[in-house]
Amino acid sequence: MLTPPRTVVRRDGGLYALERALQRRGFRHVAGADEAGRGACAGPLVAAAAVLPEGRRGEIEGLADSKLLTPASRERVYAEVVARALAYAVVVVPAEEVDTRGLHVCNLAAMRRALASLTTRPEYVLTDGFGVDGLDVPGLAVWKGDRVAACVAAASVLAKVTRDRIMVELDGRHPGYGFAEHKGYITAEHTEALRERGPCVEHRFSYVNVAAVAGREGTPPRARRPLGAAAPEPMERSGRTGGTVGVALGEQPRPPAPVGEDVVMEGGVR
Repeated sequence: MLTPPRTVVRRDGGLYALERALQRRGFRHVAGADEAGRGACAGPLVAAAAVLPEGRRGEIEGLADSKLLTPASRERVYAEVVARALAYAVVVVPAEEVDTRGLHVCNLAAMRRALASLTTRPEYVLTDGFGVDGLDVPGLAVWKGDRVAACVAAASVLAKVTRDRIMVELDGRHPGYGFAEHKGYITAEHTEALRERGPCVEHRFSYVNVAAVAGREGTPPRARRPLGAAAPEPMERSGRTGGTVGVALGEQPRPPAPVGEDVVMEGGVR
């Protein structure tokens, strides 16, 4: 029995090379999944999945890792992904759930649910950095996948823009923290606001910097949120289906602001 030839994808093959190689092997619908907000100490964790069309229609000008794009470019690419994708889905996990279940568990569950929500069933799944179990199709975890695979980059833009818009909304509900500017990531201004005001319900008490200003740093991470603290109000999202799933469809771009990077992780700083 002959062994099929090995597929080699060159590093310099470009953002679409990996998907094209998979499609040549018969996997027509390749889905990418990524998240935004792992390192933020306030606001939700957002995961997204996307399936781009084969051929030139799936090639989006300026598509790249969302962290490498300017806010204006992200909004433009977001609109293109929404217009061209065969299917896409976005899952929103509130801060309270991140505290209760743990960051990594929520991250995996959110990406799994985003992939399961796709209306076009993927035949192969690419994820950024680490694998997602529980899928009924083959998949591959790709190091820096949002810089290597177009479908992962598309998912990263969907997640980032959706989360940025949510943080702008939360800035209106919880003024004084600067959520519209830093999007819940740690900056000098955010740290100072935490010290002066203390955390609000949208902060993640399982993170060490929030626990410290709340006086709960000696409590295990998943038990740091004060008992009786009010749960975050549900966000009104287009296509919201309840629970932690919100599919962001047909939204109009809003004026973005500069975004910080992922710097503070659950239980420590990286």
